[in-house]
This record gives sequence, structure tokens and C-alpha cells, in this order.
Amino acid sequence: MGFEELLEQVGGFGPFQLRNVALLALPRVLLPLHFLLPIFLAAVPAHRCALPGAPANFSHQDVWLKAHLPREPDGTLSSCLRFAYPQALPNITLGEERQSHGELEDEPATVPCSQGWEYDHSEFSSTIATESQWDLVCEQKGLNRAASTFFFAGVLVGAVAFGYLSDRFGRRRLLLVAYVSTLVLGLASAASVSYVMFAITRTLTGSALAGFTIIVMPLELEWLDVEHRTVAGVLSSTFWTGGVMLLALVGYLIRDWRWLLLAVTLPCAPGILSLWWVPESARWLLTQGHVKEAHRYLLHCARINGRPVCEDSFSQEAVSKVAAGERVVRRPSYLDLFRTPRLRHISLCCVVVWFGVNFSYYGLSLDVSGLGLNVYQTQLLFGAVELPSKLLVYLSVRYAGRRLTQAGTLLGTALAFGTRLLVSSDMKSWSTVLAVMGKAFSEAAFTTAYLFTSELYPTVLRQTGMGLTALVGRLGGSLAPLAALLDGVWLSLPKLTYGGIALLAAGTALLLPETRQAQLPETIQDVERKSAPTSLQEEEMPMKQVQN
Repeated sequence: MGFEELLEQVGGFGPFQLRNVALLALPRVLLPLHFLLPIFLAAVPAHRCALPGAPANFSHQDVWLKAHLPREPDGTLSSCLRFAYPQALPNITLGEERQSHGELEDEPATVPCSQGWEYDHSEFSSTIATESQWDLVCEQKGLNRAASTFFFAGVLVGAVAFGYLSDRFGRRRLLLVAYVSTLVLGLASAASVSYVMFAITRTLTGSALAGFTIIVMPLELEWLDVEHRTVAGVLSSTFWTGGVMLLALVGYLIRDWRWLLLAVTLPCAPGILSLWWVPESARWLLTQGHVKEAHRYLLHCARINGRPVCEDSFSQEAVSKVAAGERVVRRPSYLDLFRTPRLRHISLCCVVVWFGVNFSYYGLSLDVSGLGLNVYQTQLLFGAVELPSKLLVYLSVRYAGRRLTQAGTLLGTALAFGTRLLVSSDMKSWSTVLAVMGKAFSEAAFTTAYLFTSELYPTVLRQTGMGLTALVGRLGGSLAPLAALLDGVWLSLPKLTYGGIALLAAGTALLLPETRQAQLPETIQDVERKSAPTSLQEEEMPMKQVQN
């Protein structure tokens, strides 16, 4: 008898599992609140050089600014330069007439903003870009982008640590560590007195939040039977969408970056209390030889699900026999993901897929400009479009399979990026439609990746495998904001890069084995014993088993 048979006796899908999904909803909501926070936290409002002595009369300000600020090629006043000496109004008028006739003239000398900047506070009262003494604009705009890169670099490192430690010390214990660390470091970030302090604390916060990304999905799946993994996986992923939409509301209500950061961090406090009711993974306990504790959790599951269990077939001795076949002889390591041929193939393909999923998703999500909507409307729209994408995933993974869904959603993302390259910048409505379609496909790819990857790795290495893929994925997430700076080389280069990587990931996803209707592997041997997948066999799998 294996664990699947034990789970069938106590109930593989019932009130116990639904309560577990509900208790683990909070981390799902918190993740987008932090991961997409730079949209508001690091927003750069309209700005210009601070010019002491500006006239109080508003009607004279426009003329006065023209005398002090040069114009950009598009005709707007410069945000980063000022004239070394104020220009007389007749000279300005004459210069504009000469430029309109294409005549050349000696350009007046310009200098950087030596006395700081003045910002438009109509949309944001304060962001890290406008923070006093930071001024992350113009020459310092790279530091503004780097803040997101530092954060995702922290997620990258945290994914490695939490993946290994949760396989060694348990899911529930490390989830507590993630909650407490996120709360403490988030409060420290909100109280930052310098950019260096902010960068360090946000990097460490990213490391703590990685625990949520690594632990939550496997902890849910390891209590579910085969037939209900899909519906539970898609259901739990809708909490991410809720977080995306909630961020638009919170960002609209709270315009100061410190209070905004505080608002998305404090919910960790009730999350810590909720862990009292979150069960440890019985699968993991059995692989570690903790039979008594696993038996206690299984009986608790049976009682909540209203399942009567036979004392003889479900005694502690019977559970011990299951544990004997699944117990891990030695501690897992990341090298185990590459020691055997099949696991090595799965791991290499997964890292490419996860890099492409993260790189394209955050490349699209963090760029909310040029769509003809304000930042709050765009964020709300991007969140709302994720709901139908969940339905797409739910239907597709059940009937088309995980592999084709993963490849298809990534291909849709790539096509959305590619088509936007062909649309003129003046056609904002078409650009908005394509951006929304790309967001839907990229979210669908993200949802599928979590479900698919969790099913590919055995229980003894599931967290380690998720840690590896999340590591490489967050590398893609950390590079996405920096790739946006490629527009200085060629305006279309960022979109071309995002789309090209998504297309590569789509092709790689087709090389992975199908997991639809497959039992979760418990050991490395279970993975290696499986014959190479044949698409014909996978397509002929009976559909009736997936009905809920």
C-alpha cells in the first residue's frame, strides 16, 4: 500500500483540503502585493529641475520655464537639464522659429540639475524616486530600476535556501520562518533612512517571500488526490489574481510609498497566527520516518472529511509499512536533480521554462506606461484579465494536458509581444488590447508552471526542484526590469527580447513529460522507472477520471 491508498481512505479532497487551501490563501495574496509593488513604489512622476525664484503668478510660469529649461526633441521641456544661463524671451522665440524651419543655430549651454528636482505630486505624494536626498531620476534612474532587480535577486537566493531547508526540516516550519522574516524586514524597509538601507532590506524581504513561492503550492498538492489537483491548483492561483487587483486599490488609496509598504506587510501578522491550523505534509513526514506524526495528521484529515477508517488497515503499524517504502535514506541535495538521466532532463527543461515565464511576465507587468490609461486603471485591468486566464488554464490542463498548455500559453505571450512591435505608437487602443492579451497568456503560463513543476518532481525532491526552478525563474524576474533599459539602444529591443525568450521557453516546454492523471512520484526511482512519455498514450488517457 502506498500513500495514494492512504489518502484515498482519509479523503483526497474534502473539507480538510478546502480549509488548507483557504489557510494558504494569504501568502498567495501577499506575493503580488510585494512582487508588483514597484509599479507604485518606484513610479517616476513628471519632474523638472528645481529653479529657485519662480514667479508666483501662474500665467508667467510657462514663459519663465522656457527661459530656464531646454526642449527635448519631442518638444517637451527637459526633465534633467537646465540652461547654464537664463535665455531672453526674444532669443527663445527666434530659436523656436529657426528650429521649425530646419535652420541650425548654436545651442545654448546646458547643465544638469544642480539644485535637485521638483515633482508632480498629483498622482503620487511620494515614491522612492522622489524621496528627499534620493532623487532616483535622470543620472540616477538606473538605481530606481535596480531596486526591483535587487528584490528579485533576493527572491532568487531565498528560493535556493527555502527549497533545500523545507525538504530537510519540513514545510510548515519554514513557512513560519517566511512569515516572520517578511514581517520584520518589510517594516525595516518602510523605515529606511537611505537608499542603501532600502536596497538591502528589500533584497532580504525578497529572500523571505521566496518561502511562500516555494512552500505553498507543494503543501497544498501533497494533501490532494490525483483527480482534484488541477481544480485546487487553479483555485488557489486565483488568490494571486485577487492580490493583483487589490494592489490597484491599495495603491490608489495610499499614495505615500512608506505607508504603502507598511500596508502590504502588516497582513503577515495574522498569517503567523493562521499557521496553528495549517497541517504539515504527511507525505513529507513519511519520507522522513516521522510515522507517529503522519498518522496523527491522517486521522485528523479523516475526521474532518467525515471518513470512517478501519483500525486494522489504518493502524500506526500499517502506516509504518508505507513509510518504510518511502523513507529517505539520505538528505536531498540539488545535485540529486542532475544525477539520473530523467531527472536531469526534467530539471534542465524546467529552468528554461521558468526563466521564460518570469522574464516575460514581469517584463509585461512592470511596464504599465504608453497604454492610454493611468497606472491604477492599467493595474486593475491587468488583474481582471487574469480571471478568464485561470478558466483557460483549468480547461486546458484537464483536456489538452499540462505540456501543451504550458507551451501554448508561452507561445501566446510571445505572439502578443511580437504583434505589439508592428503597432504604431499612435494606436494606443490596439497596443492596450495586445498588452492585455499578453498579460492573460503570461499569467496562464505562470499558473501552469507551478502546477506542472510540482507534479514532475518526486516528494523527496519536490521542494528542492521547486527551489531550483524558482531560483532561475527569479533570475529572469530580476533581469526583466533591466531589460527595459535596452530601449536606449533600440526602442523595440525590450519587447523583442521578452517575446524571443518566451518563444524559446515554449519550445522547451514540449520536451517535458506529460503529468495529466499521473500519480505524484514519491522517490527518485519512481521518476526513473517511468517510461519515456508517448504523446499517443497521453492523448488516449480516459477523460472520465478527471471529472470532479
